[in-house]
Amino acid sequence: MTAYKFPFAASAAVLATVLAAGPVSADDQNTCGDETPCVLDNGEYYIHLPENRDESAPLGAIFYLHGHRGKAVNAIRNTGFQQMADDLGVAFVAVQGVNGTWSFPTAPRNLRDEPVFFDTVLSDLEDRFNVDRDKTMLSGFSSGGFMTWYVACEDSGKFSGYAPIAGAFWEPLPDNCPAENPYLFHVHGTSDTVVPLAGRWLGGGKWKQGDVFESFDVWRRQNDLADAQPEKLTDGNLECERWAPEGGLFELCLHDGGHSIEAKWIKRAWTELGEIKGWDRKT
Repeated sequence: MTAYKFPFAASAAVLATVLAAGPVSADDQNTCGDETPCVLDNGEYYIHLPENRDESAPLGAIFYLHGHRGKAVNAIRNTGFQQMADDLGVAFVAVQGVNGTWSFPTAPRNLRDEPVFFDTVLSDLEDRFNVDRDKTMLSGFSSGGFMTWYVACEDSGKFSGYAPIAGAFWEPLPDNCPAENPYLFHVHGTSDTVVPLAGRWLGGGKWKQGDVFESFDVWRRQNDLADAQPEKLTDGNLECERWAPEGGLFELCLHDGGHSIEAKWIKRAWTELGEIKGWDRKT
């Protein structure tokens, strides 16, 4: 049995070098935010800080990864995402992919070591904005959803939880996930034709998006849940199935729409994760 690794295998020494820059100086504090990007050595991110925040208290953060050829600044301009962050009292962090793409293990192009870059962003957020690294959630839409699945599989401890929307593994699916079980809340439209539940071929048959149900089976098999009946629940327009192994959680929520994203789905995942983790939260 094998599990896919990210194309850029970061050693501990490389990661230490990336994070060794130390705290951001006082002169650099708050020089970025909202539509002004925070520029790092290997990329950039945008951040919306919640209104009326207590700057002395550590801040939770929702990371968001855009879809294929997307722009993080468009996510930061989204008033629904802004309101979500204000309501929850968390930072909303929109990360920019290289040329609008993400380098997950089976992606057509590998342009950056994304896990190392995400660590760099986390370190910068901790130093610059007092973000609590133990109170974060990674979410992504479409291609950003693919990336979210692979981080959850390979290094689930990087974030406290995961909320991918309309994206799963690509073919060939990993045989197993080497990391501990994540807390994963997945949302998908049954009428999605861009990323169908059954996946589809791309690039004239060169690459194939994976089947969402088979992607869940990767975790279910290795947790002896292949034949287990899930807990069923309804939340608004979402019909959900949930599996709760020893540690972690896997939830698949379906709606009857197409290739779309709503801030309330991300907000719901954060709220559910907060209840599991025992976080105090604003609602």
